[in-house]
Parts: sequence; structure tokens; C-alpha cells
Amino acid sequence: MQKKVLTAVLVASLMLTGVAVAKDANSGVLDKAYIQGFWNGWASGNVDAQGKYYAQEPGHLYFDVAPLKYSSWDEYKAGVVPVLKNFSDLKFTVNDDLQIHSAGRIAWVDGTVNFTAKDAKGTPTNMVLRWTAVFEKQGGRWVIQHEHASVPMAGM
Repeated sequence: MQKKVLTAVLVASLMLTGVAVAKDANSGVLDKAYIQGFWNGWASGNVDAQGKYYAQEPGHLYFDVAPLKYSSWDEYKAGVVPVLKNFSDLKFTVNDDLQIHSAGRIAWVDGTVNFTAKDAKGTPTNMVLRWTAVFEKQGGRWVIQHEHASVPMAGM
């Protein structure tokens, strides 16, 4: 009888552990939906909320369309806020060429993203961004350690 109770407790414990592991494995998945959520955050204009996607410690480079580079999340945030204020109706759409490569806790993504918005005068802006980012899994979530966004030069 005692052996049956011990076996039942052990099986229940293993089942609960299995549920916890499965739940943890499904949290923080780096997939197209996660990437689109990241870009939707930029479209929302809530730059402070975007911080959850970026490494917070100094020493990380983020290359945006302009200026040349930012050397930390704080620098990036300060530089992007005035730029975003020039646009309304922002929308970023991750294209089907997105590639996600992973090696343990590190992953890098690359692909193109369609950007549409209206400038201060209401004139539509449309462009395709090239985007590459290096992520590291920290505390169960993917955090950008390095990012590069650019647009093709016209007339090349």
C-alpha cells in the first residue's frame, strides 16, 4: 500500500514537472509572431515598452536607418523618440523572407520589413527595410544584443 502511494506521488510529481517544462519551453519562443510583435511595438510609438526587447547594459550597438549608430538602449531610445514623432499611422510588416537561426541561447534573424506611415504633412511613406538582429535568451525571453536596420540606396 505504501509503495502504491509513493508511486502515485512520484508519477504526479513527474507529470507536474513535465507540464512546467512544456510550459517553459513554449514561453519566449523566437518565431515570426514574436518578431511581428516586436515590430508592432515600434508601430505603437511606445518606445519605453520596446526596452523589454533590448539588452539594457551599455556596450551594445544598434544601427538604425539614421544616424549611424547608437551605443546603448538609452541612447537608441533618446534618438528614436524625436524621429517617430514625425510620423503617424506607422505600420511594420515582417515579410516572408524572414529567417531565424539559432544556436542554443543565441539566435540571429534577418529579412525585410515593409514600413508604411504618414509624415507630418500627411504624405504617405512606404519603404522596405533590411533588418538583422542578434538575440540572446535571458531569463526565458529573447533580448536583442545587436541590431542593424537599413534601406537600399536609390539609384545604385
